[in-house]
Amino acid sequence: MIENTSKTREKRIFVLDTNVLLHDSNSLMSFKGVVVGIPFAVLEELDTFKNERNDLGMNARNIIRVMDDLREKGSLKDGVFVDHGINSILKVLPTPKDMDEELCAKILDNIILNTVLDLKKNGYDVTLITKDINLRVKADFFNLEAEDYSKGAITYEEYYKGWRTISLPSIEVKKLTEKKLPELIGEEVIYPNEFVIVQSQHNEWNHRLFRFLGGKNYKEVISEKFWEDFEPRNVQQAMALDLLLDDSVKFVSLLGPAGTGKTFLVLLAGLFKVLKERMYRRFLISRPVIALGADVGYLPGDLQEKLFHWMQPVYDNFELIFSQMDGEDLYSSKERRQKKRKGEHGGGDQVAKIESLKQRGILSLEAITYMRGRSIFNQFVFIDEAQNLTPHEVKTIVSRAGEGSKIIIAGDPYQIDSPYLDFISNGLTVSSEKFKRESIFGTVFLNTSERSELAKLAAELL
Repeated sequence: MIENTSKTREKRIFVLDTNVLLHDSNSLMSFKGVVVGIPFAVLEELDTFKNERNDLGMNARNIIRVMDDLREKGSLKDGVFVDHGINSILKVLPTPKDMDEELCAKILDNIILNTVLDLKKNGYDVTLITKDINLRVKADFFNLEAEDYSKGAITYEEYYKGWRTISLPSIEVKKLTEKKLPELIGEEVIYPNEFVIVQSQHNEWNHRLFRFLGGKNYKEVISEKFWEDFEPRNVQQAMALDLLLDDSVKFVSLLGPAGTGKTFLVLLAGLFKVLKERMYRRFLISRPVIALGADVGYLPGDLQEKLFHWMQPVYDNFELIFSQMDGEDLYSSKERRQKKRKGEHGGGDQVAKIESLKQRGILSLEAITYMRGRSIFNQFVFIDEAQNLTPHEVKTIVSRAGEGSKIIIAGDPYQIDSPYLDFISNGLTVSSEKFKRESIFGTVFLNTSERSELAKLAAELL
């Protein structure tokens, strides 16, 4: 029997799809004063994930444990009262014997839809909660209420880019000082390390860039060449470099479409900080492997050869950077002496330069899988393609940061390979939203492609 409580509406039921439970193992506790229904077919699907060694497997196991604990309080089929301050009822929903003629009984999504249909026919006020867009469309065909699971999500309209633009007459742009900026911002909310582009009303290229430092303090960011004559190509790249080179900003996120220079800028800044300024002991780089499957194991060769293929985009950017450098900073004093005896000065094979950095312990390319449980001290840490990570995975990585480390996550929130994540729920965008009030965090959304004209057109037209 369900524990009687006047605070629970027993005819109001939210049915959760598998992808919701896999996305957030606390989703069972996110609905107050109602019935939370789990179709039996969803339990079957959860069982297929429980042995996976990733966040999906972990969430599947957590959900099953929670339901096992609740099972001790009563029958899940009849409904078990869940306290925890939410006064809800958890119920496992049986699969209806009769399927609607439009629905194929062998398709899991159709079984879930039929379960919701059956509840509606029996007088329940029912809503299907799913992150599957197509399932929501199919639900609409049957006049069923269906919603995305939006807890912790950020809408497109509310998304924090890390910068804002203000237009002024050109003469006022020229006269503007850091002390006058607070008057210009007025009562608007501005976050730590947020950038302000003050541009001419009639010429956006006539602009000045400032970063908010807290209180009423701003600093002007000047785009200039640094280290081997590298320089930012646009105002967003200037913002990104300003954050990457500031050691007081311990956590940075860079977002934007392909070709905006995210990976290039982080690799450049990381090399500069580790090799030139020696602010960090090591440059650690990692990328999720979700687009390649569950692991790198199927790739040919030994572990180092597998990592080479998996890290190819990183190697490509390194080669571009090295091709514009004299290379002296990339070798140890011993290697420089050997090259001098051989008559070599800089140049050389780009891969050999990377291997030299790895052998000296200055550069480390690692799989994200092996970062759990570690404490990472005094390192410049770069996680590329972070849009394919869940918020929990980003939390796991960032919480590894020890004293003296800086962590950068970067990616394109428009290109997500995980079927359980989207623009508003992936770890990259969620982390940017949740950290935006912290003085040790900064973010930049880069929206200007700096690749070839062909690449720009492809991004716009295809």
